[in-house]
Amino acid sequence: MAKRIIVLDDNQDILEIVHETLIYENFEVRSTSKSDEVIPLIKEFNPDLVILDYRVAGLNGGELCRQIKSHPDFNDLPVIIFSAYIRHNDELFAYGCDAILNKPFNLTELVEKVNNLIY
Repeated sequence: MAKRIIVLDDNQDILEIVHETLIYENFEVRSTSKSDEVIPLIKEFNPDLVILDYRVAGLNGGELCRQIKSHPDFNDLPVIIFSAYIRHNDELFAYGCDAILNKPFNLTELVEKVNNLIY
């Protein structure tokens, strides 16, 4: 059975590229540009991994990560945070994420990080 991934990014181009790349790599993917849809999607879709853009409208990816990691049903769920703010890795890891992907990123690097966390 295909591994499941949720992707949050409010940049539609990035969201589509990541979504299509992961589908091509045989993952089942749900994507959203709205941070308030992530927790309901996790409950409904039961993903193996969540990828969050740090800078989104509403709750940022770091706060969402903190919510996921503090939830008793989801605290083992691996989370990758995308960020264009390269110098802030320590701050991002403080949210509890399992990996950081600096923008712009290489799609091979994305797939490697995903595979390292869910296989």
